[in-house]
Amino acid sequence: MADQLLEGSQPVDLSKHPSGIVPTLQNIVSTVNLDCKLDLKAIALQARNAEYNPKRFAAVIMRIREPKTTALIFASGKMVSSPPPLLNYSFYTIWKHLAVVEHLFFEYARIIQKLGFPAKFKDFKIQNIVGSCDVKFPIRLEGLAYSHGAFSSYEPELFPGLIYRMKQPKIVLLIFVSGKIVLTGAKVRDETYTAFENIYPVLTEFRKNQQWYGTLLFFDLFLVLPIPKRIYGGNWAFAVSVLL
Repeated sequence: MADQLLEGSQPVDLSKHPSGIVPTLQNIVSTVNLDCKLDLKAIALQARNAEYNPKRFAAVIMRIREPKTTALIFASGKMVSSPPPLLNYSFYTIWKHLAVVEHLFFEYARIIQKLGFPAKFKDFKIQNIVGSCDVKFPIRLEGLAYSHGAFSSYEPELFPGLIYRMKQPKIVLLIFVSGKIVLTGAKVRDETYTAFENIYPVLTEFRKNQQWYGTLLFFDLFLVLPIPKRIYGGNWAFAVSVLL
């Protein structure tokens, strides 16, 4: 199933990357349907490593220690995975990663079955692929936001990055002044690559003076790195994918 789901995920063809930059895939968020209604309170009371606070979030948060993963389990029977992060973007690694995710879903489903629910394993789908890259030059975010206002949202007092919502492919990009880019929303790997090649000429148009690069890189890291520590245990790629 994993190789079918990653359509377009054969080894990278560098001729399709005129920018010379290939985004690194950081994480794959996927879902499965257990095909039964669930009593979340009962699950939280009986299962180990499970927590449920309906006033804060309408799902049970269940964890497996090895490998360290998290699943969000909803009363409808839908389950969302927070798998281990990808180590690189090779075809073999992605295929293996999805195989691990499927196995983990089976493990969570077995736990639910042991609690007395008729859980099945249906409709395993990739919902979001998260990638990142670095263009190695600083970007004038104010100018980019002004010129591409129909697609951009930039409020530096709330978040240091510019949010760029690309129409085709339908990808959301977080663009930081240092040149760091996060891409989220893809269903297949090539959508991530296409989105970056589409945005790269725009980024070069709004390139800043290189002498500020070191300072801006430190500024971005100072503001952004503390955020994931408070969200999903430091899994920043999954945090970004959920928040967007």
